[in-house]
Amino acid sequence: MKDNRVYGVILAGGKGTRMGNVEKPKQFMELGGKPIIVHTIEKFVMNSEFCGILVLTPKQWIKHTEDLIRRYISADERIRVIEGGTTRNETIMNAIAYIEQQNDLNEETIIVTHDSVRPFLSHRILEENIRYAKEYGACDTVIPATDTIVESKDHQMISSIPDRSTMYQGQTPQSFQAKHLKDIYESLTKEEKEILTDACKILVMKGENVHLVEGEESNIKITYPYDLRVAEALLGGV
Repeated sequence: MKDNRVYGVILAGGKGTRMGNVEKPKQFMELGGKPIIVHTIEKFVMNSEFCGILVLTPKQWIKHTEDLIRRYISADERIRVIEGGTTRNETIMNAIAYIEQQNDLNEETIIVTHDSVRPFLSHRILEENIRYAKEYGACDTVIPATDTIVESKDHQMISSIPDRSTMYQGQTPQSFQAKHLKDIYESLTKEEKEILTDACKILVMKGENVHLVEGEESNIKITYPYDLRVAEALLGGV
Protein backbone atom coordinates (compact mmCIF):
# COMPACT_ATOMS: atom_id res chain seq x y z
CA MET A 1 0.00 0.00 0.00
CA LYS A 2 1.34 3.41 -1.01
CA ASP A 3 1.17 6.52 1.13
CA ASN A 4 -0.66 9.68 0.08
CA ARG A 5 -3.39 7.83 -1.77
CA VAL A 6 -5.84 10.28 -3.31
CA TYR A 7 -9.27 9.17 -4.54
CA GLY A 8 -11.85 11.17 -6.44
CA VAL A 9 -15.35 10.37 -5.19
CA ILE A 10 -18.09 11.53 -7.56
CA LEU A 11 -21.53 11.50 -5.96
CA ALA A 12 -24.20 10.64 -8.51
CA GLY A 13 -27.00 9.35 -6.31
CA GLY A 14 -29.55 12.10 -6.97
CA LYS A 15 -32.85 11.36 -8.70
CA GLY A 16 -33.27 14.85 -10.15
CA THR A 17 -36.83 15.37 -8.89
CA ARG A 18 -36.39 19.16 -8.84
CA MET A 19 -35.58 19.10 -12.55
CA GLY A 20 -39.25 18.42 -13.26
CA ASN A 21 -40.79 15.63 -15.28
CA VAL A 22 -37.65 13.86 -16.51
CA GLU A 23 -37.20 10.16 -17.21
CA LYS A 24 -33.70 9.91 -15.80
CA PRO A 25 -31.65 11.49 -13.01
CA LYS A 26 -30.29 14.95 -13.82
CA GLN A 27 -26.66 13.79 -13.90
CA PHE A 28 -27.48 11.80 -17.06
CA MET A 29 -29.12 14.69 -18.89
CA GLU A 30 -27.16 16.09 -21.82
CA LEU A 31 -25.07 19.25 -21.71
CA GLY A 32 -23.28 20.27 -24.87
CA GLY A 33 -23.87 16.92 -26.53
CA LYS A 34 -22.85 14.61 -23.69
CA PRO A 35 -24.18 13.72 -20.24
CA ILE A 36 -23.47 16.12 -17.37
CA ILE A 37 -21.77 13.36 -15.38
CA VAL A 38 -19.28 12.74 -18.21
CA HIS A 39 -18.14 16.38 -18.10
CA THR A 40 -17.58 16.00 -14.35
CA ILE A 41 -15.69 12.70 -14.56
CA GLU A 42 -13.43 14.18 -17.24
CA LYS A 43 -12.22 16.86 -14.80
CA PHE A 44 -10.97 14.12 -12.45
CA VAL A 45 -9.49 12.02 -15.25
CA MET A 46 -7.34 14.96 -16.34
CA ASN A 47 -5.72 15.17 -12.90
CA SER A 48 -2.86 12.69 -12.50
CA GLU A 49 -2.86 12.89 -8.68
CA PHE A 50 -5.88 10.58 -8.42
CA CYS A 51 -4.99 6.93 -7.98
CA GLY A 52 -8.68 6.05 -8.19
CA ILE A 53 -11.89 7.71 -9.37
CA LEU A 54 -15.03 6.26 -7.79
CA VAL A 55 -18.41 7.10 -9.30
CA LEU A 56 -21.29 6.24 -6.98
CA THR A 57 -24.77 5.82 -8.48
CA PRO A 58 -28.05 4.09 -7.62
CA LYS A 59 -27.72 0.35 -8.27
CA GLN A 60 -30.05 0.44 -11.28
CA TRP A 61 -27.90 3.07 -13.01
CA ILE A 62 -24.49 1.41 -12.57
CA LYS A 63 -24.43 -0.33 -15.96
CA HIS A 64 -25.73 2.77 -17.73
CA THR A 65 -22.96 4.83 -16.12
CA GLU A 66 -20.32 2.29 -17.11
CA ASP A 67 -21.63 2.37 -20.69
CA LEU A 68 -21.39 6.17 -20.78
CA ILE A 69 -17.81 6.09 -19.51
CA ARG A 70 -16.82 3.56 -22.19
CA ARG A 71 -18.50 5.67 -24.86
CA TYR A 72 -17.23 9.13 -23.96
CA ILE A 73 -14.02 8.69 -21.96
CA SER A 74 -10.82 7.03 -23.07
CA ALA A 75 -10.05 3.82 -21.19
CA ASP A 76 -8.86 4.70 -17.71
CA GLU A 77 -8.30 1.87 -15.26
CA ARG A 78 -8.65 4.28 -12.34
CA ILE A 79 -12.43 4.62 -12.81
CA ARG A 80 -14.83 2.36 -10.91
CA VAL A 81 -18.62 2.65 -10.75
CA ILE A 82 -20.07 1.38 -7.47
CA GLU A 83 -23.39 1.54 -5.65
CA GLY A 84 -24.19 4.60 -3.55
CA GLY A 85 -26.12 4.69 -0.28
CA THR A 86 -29.54 6.04 0.64
CA THR A 87 -28.07 9.36 1.84
CA ARG A 88 -25.15 11.51 0.76
CA ASN A 89 -23.04 10.54 3.75
CA GLU A 90 -23.84 6.84 3.41
CA THR A 91 -22.71 7.11 -0.20
CA ILE A 92 -19.39 8.59 0.94
CA MET A 93 -19.04 5.79 3.49
CA ASN A 94 -19.64 3.26 0.68
CA ALA A 95 -16.72 4.84 -1.18
CA ILE A 96 -14.49 4.58 1.89
CA ALA A 97 -15.57 0.95 2.40
CA TYR A 98 -14.55 0.19 -1.19
CA ILE A 99 -11.14 1.81 -0.62
CA GLU A 100 -10.75 -0.26 2.55
CA GLN A 101 -11.59 -3.44 0.61
CA GLN A 102 -8.71 -2.58 -1.73
CA ASN A 103 -6.39 -2.43 1.31
CA ASP A 104 -5.81 1.23 0.50
CA LEU A 105 -7.24 2.91 3.60
CA ASN A 106 -4.67 4.34 5.97
CA GLU A 107 -4.01 7.59 7.82
CA GLU A 108 -2.79 9.24 4.61
CA THR A 109 -5.69 8.30 2.32
CA ILE A 110 -7.49 11.37 0.94
CA ILE A 111 -10.92 11.49 -0.68
CA VAL A 112 -12.09 14.43 -2.80
CA THR A 113 -15.90 14.24 -2.86
CA HIS A 114 -17.79 16.12 -5.56
CA ASP A 115 -21.32 16.51 -6.89
CA SER A 116 -21.72 14.81 -10.27
CA VAL A 117 -23.84 17.78 -11.39
CA ARG A 118 -21.10 20.39 -10.91
CA PRO A 119 -19.39 19.93 -14.29
CA PHE A 120 -17.45 23.23 -14.31
CA LEU A 121 -14.99 22.26 -11.59
CA SER A 122 -11.62 23.89 -12.20
CA HIS A 123 -8.17 22.32 -11.98
CA ARG A 124 -7.17 24.95 -9.40
CA ILE A 125 -10.03 23.99 -7.06
CA LEU A 126 -9.14 20.30 -7.33
CA GLU A 127 -5.46 20.97 -6.64
CA GLU A 128 -6.23 23.11 -3.58
CA ASN A 129 -8.65 20.51 -2.20
CA ILE A 130 -5.98 17.84 -2.42
CA ARG A 131 -3.32 20.08 -0.87
CA TYR A 132 -5.48 21.37 1.99
CA ALA A 133 -6.94 17.95 2.80
CA LYS A 134 -3.40 16.63 3.18
CA GLU A 135 -2.32 19.62 5.25
CA TYR A 136 -5.39 20.19 7.45
CA GLY A 137 -7.29 16.88 7.31
CA ALA A 138 -10.47 18.38 5.84
CA CYS A 139 -11.54 21.24 3.58
CA ASP A 140 -14.70 22.64 2.01
CA THR A 141 -15.07 24.66 -1.20
CA VAL A 142 -17.06 27.85 -0.63
CA ILE A 143 -17.78 31.27 -2.12
CA PRO A 144 -18.63 34.43 -0.13
CA ALA A 145 -22.36 35.04 0.27
CA THR A 146 -23.39 37.89 -2.02
CA ASP A 147 -26.99 38.20 -0.81
CA THR A 148 -28.11 39.04 2.70
CA ILE A 149 -28.86 35.86 4.66
CA VAL A 150 -32.17 35.87 6.54
CA GLU A 151 -32.89 33.29 9.23
CA SER A 152 -36.46 32.33 10.12
CA LYS A 153 -36.89 29.56 12.67
CA ASP A 154 -40.68 29.35 12.21
CA HIS A 155 -40.55 29.99 8.44
CA GLN A 156 -42.86 32.99 8.87
CA MET A 157 -40.97 35.70 10.75
CA ILE A 158 -37.35 36.82 10.69
CA SER A 159 -35.37 35.38 13.59
CA SER A 160 -32.06 37.01 12.73
CA ILE A 161 -30.01 38.55 9.93
CA PRO A 162 -26.41 37.31 10.28
CA ASP A 163 -23.43 39.45 9.31
CA ARG A 164 -23.00 38.69 5.62
CA SER A 165 -19.24 39.26 5.79
CA THR A 166 -18.88 35.99 7.74
CA MET A 167 -21.31 33.98 5.59
CA TYR A 168 -20.32 31.64 2.75
CA GLN A 169 -22.20 29.47 0.29
CA GLY A 170 -21.06 25.87 0.18
CA GLN A 171 -20.02 24.20 -3.05
CA THR A 172 -18.05 21.03 -3.64
CA PRO A 173 -15.52 19.41 -3.58
CA GLN A 174 -15.38 18.59 0.09
CA SER A 175 -12.20 16.70 0.85
CA PHE A 176 -11.09 14.61 3.81
CA GLN A 177 -8.57 12.33 5.38
CA ALA A 178 -10.77 9.30 4.73
CA LYS A 179 -10.05 7.11 7.75
CA HIS A 180 -10.57 9.97 10.21
CA LEU A 181 -13.89 10.90 8.57
CA LYS A 182 -15.03 7.27 8.81
CA ASP A 183 -14.06 7.03 12.48
CA ILE A 184 -15.92 10.25 13.36
CA TYR A 185 -19.02 9.22 11.38
CA GLU A 186 -19.17 5.84 13.10
CA SER A 187 -19.01 7.57 16.49
CA LEU A 188 -22.19 9.58 15.82
CA THR A 189 -25.54 8.63 17.28
CA LYS A 190 -28.49 7.80 15.03
CA GLU A 191 -30.03 11.17 15.94
CA GLU A 192 -26.84 13.03 15.00
CA LYS A 193 -26.67 11.25 11.66
CA GLU A 194 -30.26 12.22 10.88
CA ILE A 195 -29.56 15.97 11.07
CA LEU A 196 -26.50 15.88 8.82
CA THR A 197 -26.78 17.87 5.61
CA ASP A 198 -23.29 17.26 4.26
CA ALA A 199 -20.03 15.56 5.09
CA CYS A 200 -18.30 18.61 6.56
CA LYS A 201 -20.97 18.81 9.23
CA ILE A 202 -19.81 15.40 10.49
CA LEU A 203 -16.56 17.05 11.58
CA VAL A 204 -17.97 20.44 12.58
CA MET A 205 -20.44 18.76 14.96
CA LYS A 206 -17.49 17.23 16.80
CA GLY A 207 -15.47 20.44 16.98
CA GLU A 208 -13.05 19.48 14.21
CA ASN A 209 -11.46 22.11 11.98
CA VAL A 210 -12.40 22.31 8.31
CA HIS A 211 -10.29 24.60 6.11
CA LEU A 212 -11.89 26.78 3.42
CA VAL A 213 -11.04 26.51 -0.28
CA GLU A 214 -12.00 29.46 -2.46
CA GLY A 215 -14.66 28.33 -4.93
CA GLU A 216 -15.79 29.95 -8.15
CA GLU A 217 -19.10 31.43 -9.29
CA SER A 218 -18.94 29.21 -12.38
CA ASN A 219 -18.80 26.03 -10.25
CA ILE A 220 -22.58 25.80 -10.40
CA LYS A 221 -24.76 22.87 -9.38
CA ILE A 222 -27.29 21.88 -12.03
CA THR A 223 -30.49 21.35 -10.04
CA TYR A 224 -33.31 23.13 -11.89
CA PRO A 225 -34.14 23.56 -15.60
CA TYR A 226 -32.88 27.15 -15.35
CA ASP A 227 -29.47 25.87 -14.21
CA LEU A 228 -29.23 23.72 -17.33
CA ARG A 229 -29.77 26.78 -19.51
CA VAL A 230 -27.08 28.67 -17.56
CA ALA A 231 -24.74 25.69 -17.96
CA GLU A 232 -25.28 25.64 -21.73
CA ALA A 233 -24.37 29.35 -21.81
CA LEU A 234 -21.25 28.73 -19.71
CA LEU A 235 -20.21 25.85 -21.92
CA GLY A 236 -20.57 28.06 -24.97
CA GLY A 237 -18.28 30.61 -23.37
CA VAL A 238 -15.53 28.16 -22.44
